[in-house]
Amino acid sequence: MLAETSLSIWGWGGLGAVLFLITFGPFAIFYLAFYILCFAGGCFAVTLLFGKTNSEKYLEKCEHSFLPATQPGIHKTLEELKQESRQIKIDRRLTGASIIDEPLQQVIQFALRDYIQYWYYTLSDDESFLLEIRQTVQNALVQFSTRSKEVDWQPYFTTRLVDDFATHLRVFRKAQERMTEKDDQKLKDEPEELLESFFEAEVEMERKICRDLVCSSTRDEEGFLRDLCEVLLYLLLPPGDFHNKNMRYFVREILARGILLPLINQLSDPDYINQYVIWMIHDSSCNYEAFMNILKLSDKVGELEAVKDKAMEELQFLRSLDTAGDDINVIKNQINSLLFVKKVCDTRIQRLQSGKEVDTLKLVANFGKLCIIPLEHILVHNIALQFFMDYMQQKGGQADLFFWLTVEGYRVTAQQQLEVLQNWQKDGKKQTNQTKGLLKAAALGVYEQYLSEKASPQVQVDKSLVERLAEKLNKEDPMPEIFDDIQRKVYDMMLRDERFYPSFRQHPLYVRMLAELDMLKEPSFRGSDDGDGESFNGSPTGSINLSLDDLSNASSDESMQLHAFISDTGVCNDHGKTYALYAITVFRKNPDGSEDTWKTYRRYSDFHDFHMRLTEQFENLTSILKLPGKKTFNNMDKDFLEKRKKDLNAYIQFLLNPEMMKAYAPLALYLCDFLENKAYNKGKRDFARKMDTFVNPLRNSMRNVSNAVKAIPDSLAEGMTKVSDNMGKMSEKLGQDLKQSMFKVPPLIQKSDIDPEHCRVSAQLDDNVDDNIPLRVMLLLMDEVFDLKERNQWLRRNIKNLLQQLIRATYGDTINRKIVDHVDLMTSPEQVADHVKHFRDAFWPNGILAETPPRRDKAIRMRTRVAAKTNLLGIMPDELKHIIGADTTRKGILRVFEMFQHNQLNRRLVYVFIEGFLETMFPQYKFPELFIKLHSRSKRMEKYSQKLKTSQVPSLQKR
Repeated sequence: MLAETSLSIWGWGGLGAVLFLITFGPFAIFYLAFYILCFAGGCFAVTLLFGKTNSEKYLEKCEHSFLPATQPGIHKTLEELKQESRQIKIDRRLTGASIIDEPLQQVIQFALRDYIQYWYYTLSDDESFLLEIRQTVQNALVQFSTRSKEVDWQPYFTTRLVDDFATHLRVFRKAQERMTEKDDQKLKDEPEELLESFFEAEVEMERKICRDLVCSSTRDEEGFLRDLCEVLLYLLLPPGDFHNKNMRYFVREILARGILLPLINQLSDPDYINQYVIWMIHDSSCNYEAFMNILKLSDKVGELEAVKDKAMEELQFLRSLDTAGDDINVIKNQINSLLFVKKVCDTRIQRLQSGKEVDTLKLVANFGKLCIIPLEHILVHNIALQFFMDYMQQKGGQADLFFWLTVEGYRVTAQQQLEVLQNWQKDGKKQTNQTKGLLKAAALGVYEQYLSEKASPQVQVDKSLVERLAEKLNKEDPMPEIFDDIQRKVYDMMLRDERFYPSFRQHPLYVRMLAELDMLKEPSFRGSDDGDGESFNGSPTGSINLSLDDLSNASSDESMQLHAFISDTGVCNDHGKTYALYAITVFRKNPDGSEDTWKTYRRYSDFHDFHMRLTEQFENLTSILKLPGKKTFNNMDKDFLEKRKKDLNAYIQFLLNPEMMKAYAPLALYLCDFLENKAYNKGKRDFARKMDTFVNPLRNSMRNVSNAVKAIPDSLAEGMTKVSDNMGKMSEKLGQDLKQSMFKVPPLIQKSDIDPEHCRVSAQLDDNVDDNIPLRVMLLLMDEVFDLKERNQWLRRNIKNLLQQLIRATYGDTINRKIVDHVDLMTSPEQVADHVKHFRDAFWPNGILAETPPRRDKAIRMRTRVAAKTNLLGIMPDELKHIIGADTTRKGILRVFEMFQHNQLNRRLVYVFIEGFLETMFPQYKFPELFIKLHSRSKRMEKYSQKLKTSQVPSLQKR
């Protein structure tokens, strides 16, 4: 029964399926399944919607039964939110100066737009949050501005800033010294090793601070900036704003990562600093001599290869040009110059890569052909005398040298005092006895110090001369020439004794002296092939003396009339060297009545050479013929060139005066040659001109030698100081003059318990430096930049005296006021507004956030380094080289430049400046202690602390 039933079901089911397929087709089954699925989904959606609606109604009914009662404050808050938001008024006044407030408001607007608004508007359209942040930032700026106006910035800019820079340079110099002491040459060239040495030296100097983590680790640097910004916000913001954490964190991040960090990245980039140096001295053209010196002194293969590649590129371009006529000569000269630069680079690269680099001074010393500088010129030149003094101290002849210098100073001082005495007598004043007694006491002091039996050490000369001198001192009034006989004997002894000047010429100190005088780099200085050095005796030979044959074309007929004047002035550039050129219009009336007119062009150096030739030939003209002096700075200024044009015109008119032509008949020949329409043939060779520059400024006056007496060591000058102190009772004014000019010995620097090399530079300020702000600043910088502490005390004191004279001659007694005015100018609203505008334009050019510039190509960066070094050396004034020496000047400038080529060290300097700025801005707060805590996490601090503990344990055990 069941089998029949199941069969019938399957039968009818199968029949229905067959009919269904025949009727609706084979895909009908899929449509059926789809319809069933849609029906089930619709039922589920209706059920869900119905359940949700009923559930919400049910929860509303039982809400008050199961949930706690709502606080009344929530209702109040909801009501306030439903009301219109109150308007927040923004006061656009920040600093009280509209010229500052306007660009500063733009900076705030740009910062909010680019760092907050771009993401905040995706969360909310409410403007109140942005306005609150803006108001918070403005409140901080107002407080900052108010505080800055209350600070006296003069000490910071004139002392603290210079001290920070000089101390940073001292640490770098110590790091370099440690690198040179290492035996492994590869380690010497590794920048990481230099950084290690630098921060180790910083720990030894600062003792409680090491900034290596901040300068080397990005994470630590960001953390330091966040901590610093949070402290500043605490000081500048109202308590309510500061305790709003969300607001404080937003502002902190904007300041730390959006403004300060990019700014520090830019300021510490060596390539940016090099570009800034070039921009700062863009008015000064590239000096060819300085450029070649940089190539010859460079120890960076990358720099040389970059210059060489650029030279090759320029060579290919010049050789591809199709030129003819006069242009081809110019191009040939350019090609030859580029080939020479390429050769210099190749030679230098080869030496560096082969490791055969040699000391230039040793090379020249071994070469054995050096220019000879006479002893008489060494004794009157500050730099040369310093090296000769060091040598004489080594040989035990310092007493002879100091005696010669003391007598020279006595002669000058006595002559000055006797001239004053004569003027007093003419005016009817009576000071005869006091002056003569003063001079006699001074002469006796010299005798007792160097010639008497009690003198130690005693100058060894003929006893008969000493006895004769003693008789004169007892019986006669002292005259300026009273020591001349003995001084001459001492000079001859130093000149001829093999222990002194002859051996000095073969000593390494002599080679170093020539390097400082910049007399080693020209081959013509090194003598002839026979081995004899080129000498110079104060009267240059060669083409100095013009013969009549040389001037045969110049008419000496009395009927010839010559007139000339400078008609125009221009500035020319030749091989990268800029100089002024003067156009001289010349009129000549010939004996036959005809007239000739032409123009000739002369440089100031031509006038200078012409002037030297005239004063050599006509000694009587020396006192009446004055050439306008040189000027180191702004010598291309339009006003200065106009003034020099007038002075040179007056110089020419003085020589063309008929009375002058009659008094000096051969003068016409020299004038005709100088004014002839041709290239001027300088009478002096370059070496002779350099020697003239070396000798002539000192030959006319010996007053500078009297300053040398100030440098006598205490053992030799003690008796002189006592004598000069006792002289004050006789004539106070004359005694002060005499002591200032001759006998006063500045006190030596007092020794501190701490090694001077392991403390800040400002810790060594003492009585040796007077209270003159610019002098203190210049001495601090010069001591560290040029490492003058390695020199003897005599040179340092002379440098101080020269700087005093330079400052007084330049600014007079108003130098302090001028510095104060300059500091006021730097902090004036106009200057601050310019700085804010520069910051705005640098970060938001044309109102758009600047993208991070791509790193420049290495070759371009290397050439920028060379250009920056060349410009720095090119602007160094010759006066500075004459004061401290050419080689010392060059090394000092290159040391400073090399210091700025390390990113981490630049960051350290920037943070030091920031710390000094904040300590000056907020002196009442404990910023020094805060910085000690922030920088004390360095591992070097832990090692240094352990080292101090271990070094203190033995000392305690001994006690």
